[in-house]
Amino acid sequence: MAVTVIDVSEADFDIEVIERSRREPVVVDFWAAWCGPCRQLGPLLESAAGARDGKVTLAKLDTDANPRLAGAYGIQGIPAVKAFRDGVVVAEFVGAQPRPQVEEFFDALVPSEVDGLVAAGDEASLRRALELEPGRGDAAVALARILFARADLDAAEAILADAPSGFEVDGLRARVALARDGELADAFAAIDGAKQERAFELLLDAIADPNGRREEIRMVLVGELARLPTTDPLARETRRRMAAALF
Repeated sequence: MAVTVIDVSEADFDIEVIERSRREPVVVDFWAAWCGPCRQLGPLLESAAGARDGKVTLAKLDTDANPRLAGAYGIQGIPAVKAFRDGVVVAEFVGAQPRPQVEEFFDALVPSEVDGLVAAGDEASLRRALELEPGRGDAAVALARILFARADLDAAEAILADAPSGFEVDGLRARVALARDGELADAFAAIDGAKQERAFELLLDAIADPNGRREEIRMVLVGELARLPTTDPLARETRRRMAAALF
């Protein structure tokens, strides 16, 4: 188990923390020898860093010996912990924390094996991610989309069965029901072909039909819109038109 714990000072902070954080996360423990809570927290930080097998560096900075750095980072109480990535602070907390909270803090900085598999995005990786973490919603959604693209509805439905409810999951479940009845094939082909504007047009046309399956179509639309930033012009216009058609 590789443990990377270093002492830093004002002389080498830029190299050991700022520049190093461009290659890997660096967690800085702002502490002092007289601080009792610092002595409680320190071993937990070292244990958490060690458990990540060299994927994160723990840098310890004595605030008494380095007052200018402590001031520059607004340290008013210790222990204070700041995580750096790409040269900037990305997460922080103040005060002694119990082990579960410390572990959660480090987990957010260092991707897990499942995170890496989901990021890879290919079918084999996504299936392995779901083996390791069956309730992983983003893996289920990504794999279901691959299966939809090759028209394997049964497999997509099975993958989604164990996924937690959410806009994308619910929308894909509604898509299964519609696709089984042969509805909206052109819209779904546009989704699979990353032709969002065309897909939205077809779905909006369908949702305007009072005799159609409006609730299921709405769920599909909401699920697809969830993939876009809320400020995206296409997303805003599609939401407006969907609301007008429904209400």
